Amino acid sequence: MIGKPLILVTNDDGVYAPGLRYLAEAMRSIGRPVIVAPERDNSAVSHSLTMDRPLRVKKIEADVYAIDGTPTDCVTIAVSKILGERPALVASGINPGANLGDDISYSGTVSAAIEATMLGFPAFAVSLAASDSFAFDAAAGFAGQVARDILTRGLPRDTLLNVNVPAGAAEAIRGVRFTRQGRRIYEGAIKETSDPWGRRHYWIGGGTPSWDSGDDTDACAVLAGYVSITPLHLDLTNHEALALLRRDWSPAVG
Repeated sequence: MIGKPLILVTNDDGVYAPGLRYLAEAMRSIGRPVIVAPERDNSAVSHSLTMDRPLRVKKIEADVYAIDGTPTDCVTIAVSKILGERPALVASGINPGANLGDDISYSGTVSAAIEATMLGFPAFAVSLAASDSFAFDAAAGFAGQVARDILTRGLPRDTLLNVNVPAGAAEAIRGVRFTRQGRRIYEGAIKETSDPWGRRHYWIGGGTPSWDSGDDTDACAVLAGYVSITPLHLDLTNHEALALLRRDWSPAVG
């Protein structure tokens, strides 16, 4: 592997998740993949960083490490303490389920790529837009293509890619669309139930997703059978609103 680029591979589903191994194998044809992933499932933890307890690293096998923390923890510790050199690329996934629209705000998969970008490393997140029968082959193949393009062409400053691959065989995928982040809202995601003693409690998850109607969105592309590639930027400023505020609002003084 001498001369091949070092690629950090991580996820939010845990070090034993099948999608992670498919992604690492796809990166193996490009460079030397090193897995540093959470010890257990950390789905929907967003960009959380563990600061209230020490974190432990466990070597599972050669170039495979588990950390008892979040995806963000994994990236931070990997690049500063485990890898020993700067990675040429950080790849996060393959998530079993889409990360479209508002999912991005919750996704540990995407947040790992965000953390890498904050630290100055090119990064992308990849998800398989399926609800069951997760066949990761096609998503792994597209992840390899994206990785090669990033290493060859680079990425704009402070930008990562969020990649969503439709379910099904590679030959059934209609192509690739470069998209914007849409809106994906869930109805009925809060379930109210009772325990055996009649005490009320709530379960967050599930629900029926609804999407906005923009035909240039990530969700629209995936629903139409295309791979969606959305460039995400670290700057969350609404620059149009900033210009409006500066023009029309009078800041309070004193």
